[in-house]
Parts: sequence; structure tokens; C-alpha cells
Amino acid sequence: MKDTDIKTLLYAHLVCIFSVILSTCVPSLFLENFSVLETHLTWLAICSSSVTVFNLVLYFVVKPSTPSKRSSLSHKVARFLKCCIYFLVSCLGYHVIFVLYGAPLIELVLETFLFAVILSTFTTVPCLCLLGPNIRAWLRVFSRNGATSIWENSLQITTLSSILGSWLGAFPIPLDWDRPWQVGVAHLLHTWGDLWLRGRPCHLPPLDILE
Repeated sequence: MKDTDIKTLLYAHLVCIFSVILSTCVPSLFLENFSVLETHLTWLAICSSSVTVFNLVLYFVVKPSTPSKRSSLSHKVARFLKCCIYFLVSCLGYHVIFVLYGAPLIELVLETFLFAVILSTFTTVPCLCLLGPNIRAWLRVFSRNGATSIWENSLQITTLSSILGSWLGAFPIPLDWDRPWQVGVAHLLHTWGDLWLRGRPCHLPPLDILE
């Protein structure tokens, strides 16, 4: 049974990765001038929606958690509304944390909120799919030695890794990018990142970082 759960869990993560790849490649077929760098807000919204839909479908098909004994329509609607409220509270909570850590309070509000949404998608949505809107179950899973299954262990790892990854991704922001060597690094990363994402040749103008 454990080997089966491991294989199913592996397929689940591959599906999640596939949904991110789809959200990067498919919109360019329908949206003009779509680019992860130039239209990053649109990409964040599409990526969040794609990962959420794939997670919902995956957990409904696999059903790694024990289904609730109460299966009435009113109970399901109330449970769904609770999940929506939890997700919204998670987005607002992350947004407040980002502001407290230095994100602009008034400027770039949409960028900050969409970053909170994408982080909630990778942390809160899997918790809601697996544990439901049950605070006690959340506290149990994220307490020490609280996970009782491989799915809950995976939930711990992916949630903490997502939060750590978001912090590491934002870590270079406070650096002084007006320094010559930092300008050169930023220029190279942006140019070659644009080359890789857009899939077309781009000109790399000479940059004398010693001036």
C-alpha cells in the first residue's frame, strides 16, 4: 500500500509541475504578446487558476483522505464556502506579511496580492484538498511528528518548501542594484532569462561593468 501511495504521490507532483508548464506555454497561443516577464500579472493569475484546478481534479480522483460521513448537499456547499473563506484569509494574511517585510503598502498592490495568491495556491489549496477546513487537523499535521500518512508528510514538505522558496526568491531584492557588478549580473540574468522564456534570439549589448 505504501508503494502505491508513493507512486500516486509522485504522479500528483508531476501533474502539478505539468500544470505550471501549461500555464506558461498555452496562453501564448491565445493571448497576443504574452510573456512571463512582460505580462507577469496575467501569468500569475493563470498559473494560480491552473494549479488550483489540477489539484482539485487530482484529489477528487485519487481521494487520499477519508471522505466525510456527512454527504448532504448543504454540508458540501457549506464546506466549499469555508474553503473559499480559508483561501481568501490565507491570501490576505500573506499579503499583510509581505507588506510587513517591506513590500509597498500602496504601490504595486496588485503585484503583491497576486504573489500572495500564488503562494496560497501552493500552500493552502493542498491543505484544503487533503484536510478540508479543519483547523485542528492542520495544527496536528504541522506539529512535530503529527503527520500520520505519506500524503501528510508531503503536505508538510511542499508547504514549508514553498514558503522558504518565496523568501529565497525575494531575498536579493534589498540589495543595492546600482552597484556596477550587480547591474551587470541583473542585465545578464534578465537578457538570458528573456531569451529562454521567449524562445527567440535577442541581442546582448556590451556592458562595461568597470565604468
